[in-house]
Amino acid sequence: MEVIQGTADRYKNIERSRGAMMSKEEFTRMYDTYYKRVYKYISYRINNHHVSEDICSQVFETVMCKYYSFSEEKSNFEVWLFAIVRNAVTDYFRGQKKRSYTSLDSLLELIFPKPSPEELAIREDNNQALFKALSKLREKERNIIAMKYGAGLKNSEVAQIMGVSESNIGVVLHRSLKKLHISLKAGGFNHE
Repeated sequence: MEVIQGTADRYKNIERSRGAMMSKEEFTRMYDTYYKRVYKYISYRINNHHVSEDICSQVFETVMCKYYSFSEEKSNFEVWLFAIVRNAVTDYFRGQKKRSYTSLDSLLELIFPKPSPEELAIREDNNQALFKALSKLREKERNIIAMKYGAGLKNSEVAQIMGVSESNIGVVLHRSLKKLHISLKAGGFNHE
């Protein structure tokens, strides 16, 4: 049986037999706990609300179907889940045969509900500047930024998913943010 420990968003593997299915209650708790973070990560990577929702649904279907293969000895549940999410986004891009850059529109809609027309115009200008700056980053850098800020993962969890050291993630993240800052400043973006 699975239990959620407080707000730590961690699942512990307790007396789960091989091949066991996730119960409806376990799935509901897991979905409620992780949906927003999974959706935010996907939204960072894909600039389409409807496609993001579809991929999010596919991820949770995969989690439910592949739950029997989760092993706490290999990684914690959150890392396992976000590896599935990352693979789903990668599969989407492969299927599209073209590159799409990250989107913050959906995230901003969640943070600032029903903005005024003036706020919409300012936000669109800011988003365009950010999209342009993000497009100058390498794929790995955009992916790390999306995992860190979209999915809210810790550097150690991003490192485990990417298969590199935690210090490497910190360095890449620092340099990527520095590049974004320089690119935004060169483009005339002023954050007040």
